[in-house]
Amino acid sequence: MDVAGTSGGGSSLPSVGTDATKRKVCYFYHPTMGNFYYGNGHPMKPHRVRMTHALLEKYGLLRHMRVLRPIPAHERDFCRFHADDYIAFLRTADSSVENDPATLRRFNIDGVECPIFHGLYKFCQLYAGASISAARQINLDHYDIVINWSGGLHHAKKSIASGFCYVNDVVLAILSLLETRDRVLYVDIDIHHGDGVEEAFYTTDRVMTVSFHKFGGYFPGTGHIDDIGCDGGKYYAVNVPLDDGIDDESYLYVFKPVVAKAMEVFRPNAIVLQCGADSLSGDRLGCFNLSVRGHGECVKYMRSFNVPLMLLGGGGYTLHNVARCWCYETGVALGIEVNNKIPDHQYSEYFAPLYRIHLPTTNMTNKNSRKSLDDTIAKVLANLSKLQAAPSVQFKERSSPMDLAEIDEDEEDASESDE
Repeated sequence: MDVAGTSGGGSSLPSVGTDATKRKVCYFYHPTMGNFYYGNGHPMKPHRVRMTHALLEKYGLLRHMRVLRPIPAHERDFCRFHADDYIAFLRTADSSVENDPATLRRFNIDGVECPIFHGLYKFCQLYAGASISAARQINLDHYDIVINWSGGLHHAKKSIASGFCYVNDVVLAILSLLETRDRVLYVDIDIHHGDGVEEAFYTTDRVMTVSFHKFGGYFPGTGHIDDIGCDGGKYYAVNVPLDDGIDDESYLYVFKPVVAKAMEVFRPNAIVLQCGADSLSGDRLGCFNLSVRGHGECVKYMRSFNVPLMLLGGGGYTLHNVARCWCYETGVALGIEVNNKIPDHQYSEYFAPLYRIHLPTTNMTNKNSRKSLDDTIAKVLANLSKLQAAPSVQFKERSSPMDLAEIDEDEEDASESDE
């Protein structure tokens, strides 16, 4: 159905040109996502997805988009990218038994960064299944924008877990999009470099990866500006290294010209935007200084190109800020400005004492000088200018669509199905 009007006492976002139109939006959510627990003290908390959903419901945003429950991904879906033995291990991994230490080291599974926890494989099935389902909705041309806030786990590699990520749902979603789309642009605004996605598509011209990230003594340590892809993928990997304390003005000063040039030379048929919220001011693991509005401006800019758009989650370790951000950006996708005052709901205590979507940023020093940003922009644009035209591709046969079950919002806390 067409996207409806405003909600939550707000007004439509101001915009120009084609972006002033409403968009058909589809949102994927599984009510058990918030039940998974990495362990005591671990910064990754899937509960943030449930908190985001509660805000969307209270603001009335759910009624302005189609809400779908994803079908969990199957082993065959995972093995389109991941190694068979790695997925077989994840399927049988159990936190209640002692696992072979050599196997754990082989797959980079430990008790700190990537632990085994109860329901690990089901967790992977749900967040990856949502991203694959979202991609198939784009392939069927059913929606303009698709959203999966549980996804965006961009560090997982073919045979190892990394950075709290076990299965790379981003890669799986892009592979699905490539069944019907000749070119896919991946843009990553997580504070960490999108290394797993870049590595997966480093030698192809059908996917351009553009990552804006903290670089220098920071996980995962990749993403140098001179890493540009190789073989057929040369110049299709774009890295924009940034320093501590970058604010909205500086970030958008870099973001918009780089993305505009990527859109001009690559001309994608679909865009995947990883909206990691650890680039926000005050994140538990981050060192950037973006506001929710500044972060959301990146979403609004990508929306303005009127190309099918997938929004995914990612990092974000200060729970209330993650929920604020992804709620606001859902509104951006819909063309709705949510009310700054957060309505009373089941997680209201997390947003005390101001109970606002938009909070002031910190006074941390912005180590990104205008000269350093200009130098970065100039080098990136020079590389992109070497791409004379969008690449030629061979089309693949369209796959059959995945069945989807629409959520009954009155039963969203019901136990998950066996499917």
